[in-house]
Amino acid sequence: MTDDEAQIRTLVERWASAVHKGDLPQVLADHADDIVMFDVPPPYDGVHGIDAYRDTWPPFFAWQAQGASFEIVSLDVVAGVDVAYAYALLHCETPQERVEHPANRLRLTLGLRKEEGRWLVAHEHHSFPDSSDPDRSDVG
Repeated sequence: MTDDEAQIRTLVERWASAVHKGDLPQVLADHADDIVMFDVPPPYDGVHGIDAYRDTWPPFFAWQAQGASFEIVSLDVVAGVDVAYAYALLHCETPQERVEHPANRLRLTLGLRKEEGRWLVAHEHHSFPDSSDPDRSDVG
């Protein structure tokens, strides 16, 4: 693992821990001012800019405070000189949802860029698999 990959892994793990704790300042740390996020809930055209990104978190924290988890299951990082991406699978569910759909995972993809020697998240994408087809055998 390169130093850049290790730095990004630490950044993502620190971010996920902050999300789990509901620590908004730490969630926002290491994100670019011009971040674009495509999230599970609307808006369908994404969230643009750090202020809009900040505004998405309070409703999630309120939901999570009811006992939901936000934990990295797997994380892969690929880093170049000044751009990188990371992709991960996470537990993001209530205890009941985990029992009902044990194979379900939140899918996370991050695009990062290095500015003045520091890695910043410039793009964030969250999604869940479509589990609406009950005949699918690969959906928990």
